[in-house]
Amino acid sequence: MSPPTPRILETKLNPPAATATQVPRTAIREEIAAAAVKLVLVRAPAGFGKTTAMAQIRERMEAQGIATAWLTLDRADNDVSRFLDCLAEAAQRLGVDEPRANGPFDAVAALAAHDAPFTLFLDDFEVVQEPAVLGLVREIVEHLPRRGQLVIGSRGLPDLGLGRLRARGQLLEIDTDRLRFSLEETSAFFGLRMAHAKQDMQTLPADLLSQLHRKTEGWVAAIWLASMALERHGTETGFVERFSGSDRAVADYLAEDVLAHQPPDIRDFLLRTSILRQLDASVCQALCPRADCAAILERLAASNLFLTPVSGDGGDGGNGGAWRYHSLFADFLRARLAHEQPGDTARLHLSAAGWYESHDRPVPAIDHAIEGGDHPYALALLDSYAAQFLEQGRMRMLARWFSAIPEHQLREHPFLQPIALWATCFTHGPWEAMRMLDQSGCLDSPIAEVRASAHTLVPLLLAMQDRHDEAYEVGRQSLARLPTGLPFADSVLLNGMAHILAVRGDQHEARRMLEAARERGSSTFNRMYTESLAGLFDLHEGRLRQATARLRMAVDSTHAVSYNHSHGNAWAGVLYAGAVYETNQLVQAEHLLNVYLPLARDVGLPDHMILSHVMRSRLAFHAGDIDAAFQALTELEYLGHHRQLPRVVAGAKLERSRMLLLQGNGPASRDELARADDPALWERERRQRLPAHDLDYMALARARWDIAFGDARAALDVLDAELHAALAVAHNRRALKLRVLRALALQAAGDTAAAVKEIETVLQAASQEGFVRLILDEGPAVGALVHRYALAAQDAPAARGDPILADYLQRLLQLVGPMPAGDAEAPASGADAMKEPLTRKEIRVLQLLAEGYSNSAMAEKLFVSDSTVRTHLRNINMKLDAKSRTQAVAIARRLGVIR
Repeated sequence: MSPPTPRILETKLNPPAATATQVPRTAIREEIAAAAVKLVLVRAPAGFGKTTAMAQIRERMEAQGIATAWLTLDRADNDVSRFLDCLAEAAQRLGVDEPRANGPFDAVAALAAHDAPFTLFLDDFEVVQEPAVLGLVREIVEHLPRRGQLVIGSRGLPDLGLGRLRARGQLLEIDTDRLRFSLEETSAFFGLRMAHAKQDMQTLPADLLSQLHRKTEGWVAAIWLASMALERHGTETGFVERFSGSDRAVADYLAEDVLAHQPPDIRDFLLRTSILRQLDASVCQALCPRADCAAILERLAASNLFLTPVSGDGGDGGNGGAWRYHSLFADFLRARLAHEQPGDTARLHLSAAGWYESHDRPVPAIDHAIEGGDHPYALALLDSYAAQFLEQGRMRMLARWFSAIPEHQLREHPFLQPIALWATCFTHGPWEAMRMLDQSGCLDSPIAEVRASAHTLVPLLLAMQDRHDEAYEVGRQSLARLPTGLPFADSVLLNGMAHILAVRGDQHEARRMLEAARERGSSTFNRMYTESLAGLFDLHEGRLRQATARLRMAVDSTHAVSYNHSHGNAWAGVLYAGAVYETNQLVQAEHLLNVYLPLARDVGLPDHMILSHVMRSRLAFHAGDIDAAFQALTELEYLGHHRQLPRVVAGAKLERSRMLLLQGNGPASRDELARADDPALWERERRQRLPAHDLDYMALARARWDIAFGDARAALDVLDAELHAALAVAHNRRALKLRVLRALALQAAGDTAAAVKEIETVLQAASQEGFVRLILDEGPAVGALVHRYALAAQDAPAARGDPILADYLQRLLQLVGPMPAGDAEAPASGADAMKEPLTRKEIRVLQLLAEGYSNSAMAEKLFVSDSTVRTHLRNINMKLDAKSRTQAVAIARRLGVIR
C-alpha cells in the first residue's frame, strides 16, 4: 500500500462566502487598509464576527489589487508537516515564485522574498498549540517583506512575540470592543434580515432596537440569534424586554429556541451532523442515510441558519459545496446531541470514520474512530497505516492516538506496540518510552519481530539518556542477533550503534556500521538517520561543505519541502541548523531553529538541546538582543535540572561564561566557569566525542578566559597540548578552533608576528571549507587579528595567488567591520579627557552598548525610539571625542564611567 498523501481541502483555502445579511464592517476595513503594520490580530471570543470581518478585509485588499491567500486552520495543523503543506499551497496562490524543477518549495522563505504586495490570512488560529508551528508563524512575521502582511483571527492571544511587535508599531489589534456591532450596525443588520426573510418580519421599533443592542452589548451572535427568535415571536410578545445578559447561557438559550422550531427532519440533521468539522453532502449522507442531505444543506444555507458556506467545490464529496456550522451553534448542537441521544454520538463518529476510510482519508477516520470510542476499529486502521506514518516521521500524531487508547487494548496488537514506543520516544522523550517499554513486555514477546524491534530500541533509548557506555554494552548484544529479518529495525540498530561508537571515539567502526545500515534499510527515517550521522562525522573531521550537503539531504529526506519538520527529522534538523549557522547564514539558521528547537526540547536529546539553545543564544547576542540571549541559556539550564542532565546544565553555564567574557565582565565570567566545573563530567567528555562539546568544553573555555583576563602564555601551553591531541585523532574542526585561540593567545602575549602566522594557517584551512562563525564567535579581538593578517597579506605572494582565500578574506573583513581603534587613538585618561559630563541616560546607553545591545534592543529596553538612541550615541561620541562605538566603550572604561 502506498503512503497516504496529504490532502488539502479547498474549504481550508477559501474564506466563507458572503451572505445576504452580512453587515459591512467599513470602519475596520478602512483602518486595516491604511495601517502599515506586519501583523493584524483580530481577537475575540466566539460569535463576534472575526471571520466575517477578515473576509471583508480580504475583499477590500483584493479590490486594491493586493494579492491575498486564506488558510482556515484546524487541530490537525499542529502537525508541522501538514501546516507546511497548507502554507505552501496558500503561498503559491499569492503568486510567489514557483519552486525549482525537482527542488523543494520553502513557503516561509518564498514569502520573505516575495516583492509584490500580499496579505496572508490565518483564521481559527487558537487551535494552534504546537510550539514548532508557532515558531514558524513567528518566523513568517519576523521576515515579512516590506509589502507583506499577515492577518490572524483567534479566540485567544497567540504566543507570537506580540510585545515586541507592539513596541515597534508593527501590530494592529482588532479586539472584542472593536468587533461589537454599533447601534447603527445592529440597525443595518435587522434591515438586511427583513429584506431577505422568507416570511414577513415586523420592523423593530427604535426603542426596542436600542434596548436589544444594549442588552446584547453588540455581540453579533446574540443579535443574530435574537433576530431569529423575533422572526417567530414578533415584537409584541415582550421578548426584547424579557431578554437579558450577553454570556454563553444566552447563546445556548437562543440556539435552543432556534432548534425547537425546526421541522423534525432538519432538527435531526443538525444534531447528527454536528460532530463533523466540515460538511458536504456525501459525508452527511453517511450520517443521515434517509435524508436528502444536499437539499437540506442548500436549504439551511439559504435560511442563514448558522451554516457558513465555504467557497470552492467542496473537495471530496463531488456533490456541490461544503459548509461548517457557526462555532457556538456547533458546540450547542453537540451538547444537545449528547444529552438527547447519548448512544448516537459514538455511532455517528463511527459512521464518519467509515466514510473517511472508504475515501482513503485515514487521519480523520482514525480521529473519528477514537472519538467514537471504538478503539478496536482505530487499532485496525492503525494496523494498516501506522508503519507508514512512522516512516513519514508523524510522531506527534501517532503519540496522540496511542495515548487515547487503553494499554491493554494496544497489547492485543503487538506489532503496533513498538511503533507506539517510537512515537513516545520522539515526542515525550526516552525516559517515558523506557518506562513504557519495561511495562509492555515487548522485550520478552513470543513474537520474534516484536522482540527484535524492542531490543533495537534499548541502545538508542540509553544513548538518548546520555548513557553511552551502557548503550554500547547492550548494543553489542543486540548486534549479535542480526540479521533479524526486519530491515527497519536492523537499520535503526546499526545507525544507533554507529553514533554510540563515534561518541566512544571508534570512528572506523562507526563508519563501517553506517555502510551496513545503508545496505540493510531503505526507509526514509533510516536514510535520514544515516546521512545525519555521516554529516556529523564529516563536520567533526573538518569537511564542512560535505557535512552541510549530507545534513540538508537528511532534513529533506521524508518530504518535498525545505527545513523538514517532523520529530523523525528533528535529530537532523538541529545539526543542519548548526552547519548553516557556521557558514554565517544567520537568518536561515534562525528559521531552522524556530522549527527544530521546540522539537529538540520536547524529545530531550542532551546534545541537541545544548546545540540548539546555545545557537539561539548566539543569534540573539549577534542581533544585539542580550535579554533573549540570556533567556535561551536560562531555559537550557532549567531543562538540564528538570531532566537531571548535569551535562546540559554545565553546557548552559559554559556558554554564559563565554557571553560574559565577550561583554568584558571577567569576574562574572570566571565565576560562571567555576560553577560549570564538574570534574567527573569533563573527565567523561575527554573520553568521549560528544557533539555539543566538540568546540565548547572546560579546558578550551579556561584557556579562552586566560587569554582575555589571565596569563595568555599559560593558556598557550594548554592549547598546544589540546591541539596535539585533536590532530592525533583527526579532530580537525576542534583543531581549527584551538588554532584560533592560539593565535589570540600569541596576540595577547605580545607576539604579533607569530599570531598573524597562526591566523594565516587558520584562514587558509577555513577558506577551503567556508568556516566563519568558528572564527567570528571569538569576538572583537579576532577581528583585529584578521585585519593585521590582511595588511600583512598585501605583500604576500601566496595570498595574492589564492583566489578562494582572497575572496574569503574580503568576506571576513566585511563581517568583522572596521579595524578597532588602538590605544593610541584614544585620549589619555583623566578627568579632562571628557569634554563635558555624560548624563545618566547616556551612561545607561553606554552600559548597554558595552553589553552588546543593538540600537533597536536599547530603544526597547529604554522605552525610547531608535532615533533617540542614535542621538544619545552621537552625544556620547562627541563628549568622549570617540570616532566609533567600540572606541567610546574603551574610553568610558578607561575613565571608569562604566565597568
